[in-house]
Amino acid sequence: MNSDRKICIQFHAFDFTAFVRGENKSAAAKCVVKNLFDLTTQDLEGFDAVVDAFGAWTADTIPQHSASLEHLCDILSGTKVRLLIVGGAGSLYVNPEHTVQLMDTPDFPEMYKPLASSQGKSLSELRKRNDVNWTYISPAADFQAEAERTGKYILAGEELTLNKKGESVISYADYASPW
Repeated sequence: MNSDRKICIQFHAFDFTAFVRGENKSAAAKCVVKNLFDLTTQDLEGFDAVVDAFGAWTADTIPQHSASLEHLCDILSGTKVRLLIVGGAGSLYVNPEHTVQLMDTPDFPEMYKPLASSQGKSLSELRKRNDVNWTYISPAADFQAEAERTGKYILAGEELTLNKKGESVISYADYASPW
């Protein structure tokens, strides 16, 4: 995924517009090539929701998670536009007291800790904002790109939730499903 990719969805009849930094590789019929840090409030006028699907995985780009989310919050501040942030499972709590997050457990993969930490920091910063209509959405811990859409998934809160087999798994297709 392009590290500067943001997808904005206009929910009227599921019409959507993709905002991308480079070449249009999305399925969007409407596509705007524009760096997310150059987006303005005017660019997002008329949208019901903005889906923040920012992705950065290298040591030098991971800090952009906070910067990009702060920018989106700033330009959506005071508007009615819903900001939906695609997060990660690392920020989910593993205990009912909400004192331990999945990323802090011994079995959490070391290679994902920098990303999870950055996304967790972004979520902490987001929680301080009361001027933006936001929802943070974390996928299951096992996020399967190639798996089929099943229509079966668990909607839960801030705690890691397991299925009957003791798994936390979802396909990209189910995660992207509107219902």
